Amino acid sequence: MVRSITLLCLLILALPSSALTRLTASVDKNPVLQGEYFVLSISADDTVQGSQPDTAALLKDFIVGPTSMSSQTSIINGAVTKKTVWKTELMSRKSGVFQVPAFELNGVKTQPFSLEVKSHEAQNINNNDVFIKTSLAPSTLYVQQAGVYNVKLYLAKDLSEGSLTAPELENAQISQLGKQVESNEIIEGKRYLVVSRDYLVQPQQSGEFTIEAPAFNGRVRQNYRSIAVSAIGEDTQLTVKPIIDNYQGNWLPSEMVSLHEEFQPDNVSVEVGTPITRTITLTAIGITKEQLPEIKLTNIDGIKSYPDQAENKNAVRDGRIVSQRVESFALLPQKPGNYTLPEVTIPWFNTVINKVEYAVLPAKKITVTGSVLAPQAPKNITTTSDNVAHVPSKSAMPTIITQVEPISLWITVLGYFLWAITLITFIIFVLKNKNKVVSQIEETPQEKVKLNIKDALSNLKIAAKQKDVRSFNQALNIFSKIKCNSEQATSSHLIDLYQSDELTALIHNLQKRLYSQGAVNVDLNELIVLLQQPIKTKQGTEQSLETLY
Repeated sequence: MVRSITLLCLLILALPSSALTRLTASVDKNPVLQGEYFVLSISADDTVQGSQPDTAALLKDFIVGPTSMSSQTSIINGAVTKKTVWKTELMSRKSGVFQVPAFELNGVKTQPFSLEVKSHEAQNINNNDVFIKTSLAPSTLYVQQAGVYNVKLYLAKDLSEGSLTAPELENAQISQLGKQVESNEIIEGKRYLVVSRDYLVQPQQSGEFTIEAPAFNGRVRQNYRSIAVSAIGEDTQLTVKPIIDNYQGNWLPSEMVSLHEEFQPDNVSVEVGTPITRTITLTAIGITKEQLPEIKLTNIDGIKSYPDQAENKNAVRDGRIVSQRVESFALLPQKPGNYTLPEVTIPWFNTVINKVEYAVLPAKKITVTGSVLAPQAPKNITTTSDNVAHVPSKSAMPTIITQVEPISLWITVLGYFLWAITLITFIIFVLKNKNKVVSQIEETPQEKVKLNIKDALSNLKIAAKQKDVRSFNQALNIFSKIKCNSEQATSSHLIDLYQSDELTALIHNLQKRLYSQGAVNVDLNELIVLLQQPIKTKQGTEQSLETLY
């Protein structure tokens, strides 16, 4: 009997499904509050697969959230009932009466209906548990100028789950800057969890626009149960000004643009063949790092220039986007003389005073000297009693060259012969005095290490004087290798070697300064002082570095 009933049910389920005949649409509440999520349900009286109603028309008046689908089949007294339901979360940014349009699926349509959305003032006072604040800096932008749009979500109850949409602006590029920041804030005696996000807003067209504020939808825990909450921020009106006429160069609308350069070595006189590192930093406020122009240097006869790969970065400081482009050039003097490095000029538009200005690096003069070994004068140059040198005439020069060439050849052959004898003598000496030579060689690295430690400390002091944290860290790693007598040693090994809490804290601050976005102060000079303090060995004795002054 049971088997017969089971077969009958399977046969019924295997029958062709009835065609879709009815489609209905409804909402879970009407009226709804402005900025509050509600659910739109569209129900079909059949099992529907591979298709769903088109809800694109809702985007005109509502924020459309995700859509979920469910289907069910029931058999009651032999009658088969099928049903498919689509549920979509919606939110209205504005108050008023809106028309929910008709939806169509497989030729069947729903009936349109009206939906009332009440304003913020009609909300219950308890809804201040969740709200959103927004701000834009600066409040007025030029085309392609970058502004920072800040969103803060305030939650007075424990969050179970939730989602926060991004702001929207027509004809603009919007992207999130970094990760969100969470903090706590007390407002009128109530503690809130504050979730803050920064967005880069860069309009591409002039005119009057509206930044649509983000919306939040989620659930919070209240009295051991989960309740739904939602919120929406206030829209922001934005005026975008056009690019000024007759502007020359890259369009850089900014509140401040500056150029800074550093030279290593920083002296203005160098010898031929001594490389000079010129580092130029371009800083701009309200400009993305992609907008910063390439820095080009004018070629100088007698000095070769080798550019390094540029480094671009940006960050948010006091509600403003700050971008930097750092370019390094290796300058190699080829011949002695006095040279002038031409000035570097970058035009930009000052959005504060609405005027074109120029960031300028002034021209710099450097002197390149020749080799310290001066060439010897020819022997046939004579001097008279009045100390005036007399050089032979051009007709006599070929005769002098003819006489000198054989002598130079013999001198060269003799030099190679003496060099060979010296090399053989040295090899014989080493073989006979192997033990003595080894003992002398073993003493040499100690003095070399001592000298290198002095050089390393000197490099640390130079970097500290220039307040160059990156160069200081490189010099500190070299010091670590020498002090710890290991090529794999880094500044972290100095912590284990010195066992000093003060030194440990300073090294940690230095690493935070290099690898974190936050501004961490570190006293480089104090770190150098601690590096020269005595070190406790395992036997309890002390070893110290020689102080350099």
